[in-house]
This record gives sequence, C-alpha cells and structure tokens, in this order.
Amino acid sequence: MSIEKLTNLDRLCVHTITTKPWSIEEIIDNYPRAEVKAVSVWRDLLQNRDASKIGVRIRDAGMEVLSLVRGGFFTGKTEAEIQASLDDNRRAIDEASALGAPMIVLVCGAVPGESIHRSLSQIQTGLETLLPYAETCGVKLGIEPLHPMYADSRSAICTMKTANDFAERFNSPY
Repeated sequence: MSIEKLTNLDRLCVHTITTKPWSIEEIIDNYPRAEVKAVSVWRDLLQNRDASKIGVRIRDAGMEVLSLVRGGFFTGKTEAEIQASLDDNRRAIDEASALGAPMIVLVCGAVPGESIHRSLSQIQTGLETLLPYAETCGVKLGIEPLHPMYADSRSAICTMKTANDFAERFNSPY
C-alpha cells in the first residue's frame, strides 16, 4: 500500500461528538482545516438553530453531511413513552431532511429489566411506524448495532446480523 493511500482523507467522516466541546459553528470552521470532507451531525448541536441554514453552511465549507445522529430509542415501559419516542423520531426525520442529511443513525433502544424479545418487538413496531414517513421525507433509517454491554439500556440490537435481519424485513431502500 502506498503512503498516498494511507494519508488520503477524501473519505474521512467525523461524528461531531468527537469534538463535543465545540459548537456547530466551530466544527464548520475547523473540520475543513483538518481536511475533513464529511460530517455526521449530532442532534444536540442543532438545538435552537435552523437545521437548513446549518446544512448550507456545512456544504459551503466544503463538507458533506452524511448523517444525523441519533434517533431510535423505540422502547418504553408505557405507551406514552413509546409515543413520545415516535414523536421525537419524526422531529429527527424533519431535522435530517432540513439539514440535508440522507440518513439518521438509530440507536434502537432497550428497557432495563424488560426481555430482549419485548424490546425487539417494540423496535420492529417503531421502525414499521416511522418508515413510511422517512420514505416520504427521503431520509434513510440506519440501524446501528451496539456492543452487547449496552443491550440492557441502549439497544437490543447488538450484532450486525440482527441489524441486517431487521433491515431485510422491510425490503426498502430506506
């Protein structure tokens, strides 16, 4: 492998959480200086800001928005918790669309003390509920598997196989 291939940063994408102390404005100013060509924007950086204007600023700085991070957390102990999650995920889809992000990264959720089967069922229902809206908005739902140590509270989806199985159930490009 040549040194050129080792130092080519054309495909580098950085999650904004990597530089968490920075505001979105600092990220837009500093990432291009480090030759970062693409960014995954965490939702907290969009609070009280116009996502469409942020998206334009990112592109004007020479970067591409690859994803909005994060949606999901489809699980809950009550129907009210689950409905609140679905509402928040619709807002995330709207934010991704406004930002110009083609995808939302989903941490799908789990409830401590609940069975994995219940969590997986709630995740399935959440994805089924949101997929038509995501398709209408042109935003893909990216199912992120997390390390199994997070299975009790962050995601019942802990392997690539489980994530792929879920994606294949829907047979959708979204």
